[in-house]
Amino acid sequence: MNVTRSIPLSVTLYPYEDKGDDKLFRVILHNGNMTVELTNIGCSITAIRTPDNRNNYENIVAGFSNLLDYKTNPDYFGCVVGRFTNRIANGQFQLDGKSYQLSVNNGSNHLHGGTAGFSHKVWHIHETIEREDECGIVFSYFSPDGEEGYPGNLSVTIKYLLSRENRLGIYYKAITDKSTPVNLTNHSYFNLSGFRDPTIYHHKLCVEATECTLKSVNNTSTGETAKVEGTPLDFRTSKMMGEDINAFPEDMGYDHSFILKNNNSRAIVKAAILSEEKSGRTVTIYTDKPAIQVYTGNSWNGTIKGEQGYTYVKHGGVALETQAFPDSPNHQHFPDTILHPGEVYESTTIYEFDVMK
Repeated sequence: MNVTRSIPLSVTLYPYEDKGDDKLFRVILHNGNMTVELTNIGCSITAIRTPDNRNNYENIVAGFSNLLDYKTNPDYFGCVVGRFTNRIANGQFQLDGKSYQLSVNNGSNHLHGGTAGFSHKVWHIHETIEREDECGIVFSYFSPDGEEGYPGNLSVTIKYLLSRENRLGIYYKAITDKSTPVNLTNHSYFNLSGFRDPTIYHHKLCVEATECTLKSVNNTSTGETAKVEGTPLDFRTSKMMGEDINAFPEDMGYDHSFILKNNNSRAIVKAAILSEEKSGRTVTIYTDKPAIQVYTGNSWNGTIKGEQGYTYVKHGGVALETQAFPDSPNHQHFPDTILHPGEVYESTTIYEFDVMK
């Protein structure tokens, strides 16, 4: 993708009318080559507009045309989820000799922070950033002790930075006054055709993982891991997403956690590459997280018409959620996800956008 250095980078805030007391905003980050649109509802990415190989600009992530729909957002379009993304079995865990019961919102499980997790909160706009080579915005949220059953007052900031080189960085930070599980991610769904192709079957995916975590019949982690080699989960080399997507009838598609090669490191390394040949678009994901969840919109049923004007059908987009291992608080041999007082939770994920020559 060409980089235009003559155009200044900018952040624009547009107040959005709401009958309630919340101050809602649409935010646009522009770097001269692409735009990223956000809202403070759920700290959500609402659109990413990038050029294809014919310089046509389209929104390549799932989103609503009406900003107020992000207040419900049942499929978690573009939002930050937490305190703990993915599932916690039975909504229960023990910490420092005490048992905690979280809200249950996915069968018997706690999913993505519960019934009214971070994805449903209105975040405060803490700061805007305009520099020579990057622009961005910082959102903040205070999660009180006991919210959704979690212990501790948790203060969270999420910084989005768009560079002139078409890299969108997401920088997570949190502190607490009591020990508590923390595992944050962004839940954007990609369709690099701009949803002109209604499914992601013709997208190619490569994931830097040789293992995955195994799931129980209740879709929570068993605590075991397995090699992906020779299975439908083998994305070590790039392959079409439609090739094996029907190999998991109970999941109705991909909904799996891949253990990244950097799972014992805090270095930011390449996690995955998603590409779509017809448009030429690619997105490369870098992270310091130990895992990435691949989820292919398995429950989409065509009832939602997205911002692009197309209805979202089953397998219409793929979420590539950088995160810790699922149900980590109940598996002590998994990488630790407990944040203690005096510590700082910090994590980085970067999306790099390009066009194949």
